[in-house]
Amino acid sequence: MVDEEGLVTFVAGGGRLSAPDNVTPRYRGELMRLMAIFVDSEMAGASGFADCINLAPGLKERIIATRIVFDKLNHARQVLDLMEQFGANTAQYVGAHSWASRLDRSVNLGTRRMEGDMRLNVFHYPINGWVDAVVMNCLMGQATVVQLDELTRSSYQPLADTLASILPVEERHAELGEQGLQTALERGHDRTDAQASVNYWYPRVADTFGSSTSDHFAQHRKYGLRQRGRQELLAQWQSLVHPILSRFGLGVPGHASIEIGDQASLQ
Repeated sequence: MVDEEGLVTFVAGGGRLSAPDNVTPRYRGELMRLMAIFVDSEMAGASGFADCINLAPGLKERIIATRIVFDKLNHARQVLDLMEQFGANTAQYVGAHSWASRLDRSVNLGTRRMEGDMRLNVFHYPINGWVDAVVMNCLMGQATVVQLDELTRSSYQPLADTLASILPVEERHAELGEQGLQTALERGHDRTDAQASVNYWYPRVADTFGSSTSDHFAQHRKYGLRQRGRQELLAQWQSLVHPILSRFGLGVPGHASIEIGDQASLQ
């Protein structure tokens, strides 16, 4: 069994770990937390979006929505397989939580943690119609791309490789969200209503980048699980979504710059 000091020195030099036997208990804890957040968020995201399939305005959109749900469940399965190598009980995992459960639309958790599963808080909020769904998919899709891209350089090679294969699919999901919003607006959907969805989802997606005061980033950097912090990742996300919103004649909510507290996020 590798010791803590040896592991930190190894990953600091660019080393990659390849199996559960190569990690220390502390490294394992941070790695398992990251994987659980991803799996739980994909499970909850897929379950929530599944309810939107029949809200889609046409057959093409319903097929796309169905494919997104399939992909997200498949992504959860791939990372859950890695967790199983560390002893996670995958047989009971899927039924452990009500993945489709949502809070009232008026609730805003900010960055307070909910008890139970490890989903990002954004997946506790309900979707209100098809355009609300594509706005959420557009904004959160780009956030997922930014955060997964960061984790493709993780010091745990099996996770890095798995997420590298998942990333292009999630990039496509983000593109489909953007295309869905464009189509809705071109068909005459009320832009004020679309703006209301942006106002609702933008700060909630911003919260997924975690806390500027979180101690998890220091641990992740120490173990080589990731390199960049909340501000860099948030700025990258904003650089992606702001031009999209501008192109559609939609504004960035003025209250979106929020102080991030403590939550279980990918940071």
